[in-house]
Amino acid sequence: MGRLALGAFLLFAGISHLTWSREEFLAQVPPWVPVDGDTVVIVSGIVEVSLGGALLLLPGRRVAVGWVVAAFFVAIFPGNISQYVTRTDGFGLDTDAARATRLAFQPLLVLWALWSTGAWRDRRALRGQLYR
Repeated sequence: MGRLALGAFLLFAGISHLTWSREEFLAQVPPWVPVDGDTVVIVSGIVEVSLGGALLLLPGRRVAVGWVVAAFFVAIFPGNISQYVTRTDGFGLDTDAARATRLAFQPLLVLWALWSTGAWRDRRALRGQLYR
């Protein structure tokens, strides 16, 4: 159930990247990224849609997908740090306390990905999933 909920969450977030929340997601693109911010938002939205779909539709690859989703959450963490450090408003995060609280939830997303897919528990099965 947790894997499906995370998949739906990522699918929703990815679609929002590509449509109604593009401006809000721009707040999380660090100013030092050498690519146009809108491009970063679009690409990350496509990645989130893909990962959400994989969580929903590829239960046989759940361990590999779980590790990739966890890595994705780690990879986007600098955007959340940047939003805090630069004091950039977005998604209603308009105070330092709100932005700091958001930072605290990112590790929980990593843990959710690993727990809900059994990726940590079944990490030895990863090798078999990669070479099928």
